[in-house]
Amino acid sequence: MLHHWLYPLSQSSHLFNVFKYITFRSFLAFILATVISIFWGKRFIALMKLKQFGQSIREEGPESHKKKKGTPTFGGVFILGSAFIACLICGNFVSFPFLITLFVTISYFFLGGLDDYLKVLKKNSKGVTARQKLAWQFATALLASFVMIKFEVTDSQIYVPFLKGAVIDIGWWYVPFAAFVIVGSSNALNLTDGLDGLAIGSTITSAATLGLLAYLAGHVELSNYLLIPHVPDVGELLVLVAALIGAGVGFLWYNAYPAEIFMGDVGSLSLGGCLGTIAVLTKNELLFVLIGGIFVIEAMSVILQVASFKLRGKRIFKMAPIHHHFELKGWPETKVIVRFWIVSLVFAILALATLKLR
Repeated sequence: MLHHWLYPLSQSSHLFNVFKYITFRSFLAFILATVISIFWGKRFIALMKLKQFGQSIREEGPESHKKKKGTPTFGGVFILGSAFIACLICGNFVSFPFLITLFVTISYFFLGGLDDYLKVLKKNSKGVTARQKLAWQFATALLASFVMIKFEVTDSQIYVPFLKGAVIDIGWWYVPFAAFVIVGSSNALNLTDGLDGLAIGSTITSAATLGLLAYLAGHVELSNYLLIPHVPDVGELLVLVAALIGAGVGFLWYNAYPAEIFMGDVGSLSLGGCLGTIAVLTKNELLFVLIGGIFVIEAMSVILQVASFKLRGKRIFKMAPIHHHFELKGWPETKVIVRFWIVSLVFAILALATLKLR
């Protein structure tokens, strides 16, 4: 909103000209979200403790996790709350990509909030059922994907990374394809959220990568030089990404081991949906498999574990998602977290390296 109010004043004073630049507003969004989340976080945690909004722990999980029972949850509220405040100040609300991403994020925010509410306050261990959750997620993602194509926010082409000029146009089939990417991202990040700081650390790395790609795709000259598709106004997503990173840094201040608060489904579902939507809008649907490599590995470990048990009656891992497998092998929780962060960073670097391979 600050962009809309202050930039017109540049006609009378060049001082306000800086609000035109995405880079300046992104930097400002990062600072604001970081400060707000750190300042608000301590008070939010105290409120959650007062209201006894504590996390339940799986009985079959690692023994070391039992002591985490009762740790405040709903941390996604102050992550997304801080990011939204920063976006209200610094965002460009006439950018279609910006609005579509906000729509998906907010929708999944309410879904995750309802799920946490049922689990924590209503003592309903199932929360929102898997079928209901998928129906909500796909309805949101399909609507967002349809709007993208209908109003030509983006096109129906899929760009294959590592290959120059490898493009596949799938027409209206792109709508369910894009929806699958968004829903898959949301659920994969949700599965990753099992150790202190693991999900938010990997989210920060993936978001930073997508933010850079969004800025490049939104810049005509840079996108042409790098041979990546140009998407008008998609560079504005860098402001949203910067706000999420800032809010994530503030959350990590309290979520780092030993965690004082967990993000809950309200955070993991919405953050995953946000990243998936940005990947679709920037035409990095396939590259997102590498950018969010940690999330893909976590999700695949669950899929393989379930499939193996149903087909063979045997488990592949000691426990899924795979971060619990390493814990049960004897790795300290902090070692699992930091090593997964390192892998996430390596994936991000490899993804960016593909820019020069096209």
